[in-house]
Amino acid sequence: TNGIIAKDPTSLEEEIKEIRRSGSSKALDKTPEFELSDIFYFCRKGMETIMDDEVTKRFSAEELESWNLLSRTNYNFQYISLRLTILWGLGVLIRYCFLLPLRIALAFTGIGLLVVGTTMVGYLPNGRFKEFLSKHVHLMCYRICVRALTAIITYHNRKNRPRNGGICVANHTSPIDVIILASDGYYAMVGQVHGGLMGVIQRAMVKACPHVWFERSEVKDRHLVAKRLTEHVQDKSKLPILIFPEGTCINNTSVMMFKKGSFEIGATVYPVAIKYDPQFGDAFWNSSKYGMVTYLLRMMTSWAIVCSVWYLPPMTREKDEDAVQFANRVKSAIARQGGLVDLLWDGGLKREKVKDTFKEEQQKLYSKMIVGNHEDRSRS
Repeated sequence: TNGIIAKDPTSLEEEIKEIRRSGSSKALDKTPEFELSDIFYFCRKGMETIMDDEVTKRFSAEELESWNLLSRTNYNFQYISLRLTILWGLGVLIRYCFLLPLRIALAFTGIGLLVVGTTMVGYLPNGRFKEFLSKHVHLMCYRICVRALTAIITYHNRKNRPRNGGICVANHTSPIDVIILASDGYYAMVGQVHGGLMGVIQRAMVKACPHVWFERSEVKDRHLVAKRLTEHVQDKSKLPILIFPEGTCINNTSVMMFKKGSFEIGATVYPVAIKYDPQFGDAFWNSSKYGMVTYLLRMMTSWAIVCSVWYLPPMTREKDEDAVQFANRVKSAIARQGGLVDLLWDGGLKREKVKDTFKEEQQKLYSKMIVGNHEDRSRS
């Protein structure tokens, strides 16, 4: 988490004062006017950001301290020694010729059983027996899919597992976060309706369990989404909703801004921290670089997927707290437990440019520092 540049946590005003103190005879408090030397602060900040950008590097694969014989790095393969090359070649044979066929067979078995099992359970009348069967069919199929990735999962503090009528929120590294959590609990999923194989799975699952699926046109309607989620959590007999508030996958080193929507509905929030060990396989999905099929192939040709899951104590929104503050408090708790960097940036920067409001923020701070000091001095 330590960058290549040592950054001191100082404010704009403090650094401007230091620059003027070292290179100008005019102090900021005595001369609240623009000085040419002030631009060095913005130049240095710009160069630091270019050299060590704390945002965009969260959207690429995490660099390892040592090679794990997987070719999982941002750099091209370099010859080191004959012994390592032979070991890497043997690893390729084992992973592609032995492990991959077994994992593909397990994956198709798990998905097939999920579709068939949930469809059959869906024809049963509503009641405890249907709920019992649905729960165990989901758990069985998710655990088979987890085996297809050779996932080694350690769950901590299971007494804090989400309960009915609540919302489970977790940091998001990979699409498999869903089956990592669902193989240890029973959740109602939230997502957009898809076509193809995913659509078949969704339609089968919703017959056995009250999942919350949205049409493409409904996803953009925040009020409709909030209404559907509120109706779900108000029914204490329904399963906890599983949500990833970041909205995109981050590379297992940090937690980025949580969208406030799921924190506005007034339900009990059950935070969950997920941390993967990249030593045996990189679980991060760089969706701008790899498609889903390529990503799953990379996952299934890794040695294993090793991760730890921490269930944190439930949290509720306080009286003097708005949705954004509540979301940030939950995010900080997840980052602290998972050993992740807590960032305020929006994960949407993965595909979008920085908003003009962020660019104007520094301008406003500098302007307020100059104009504000000038006004204070005039009043005195």
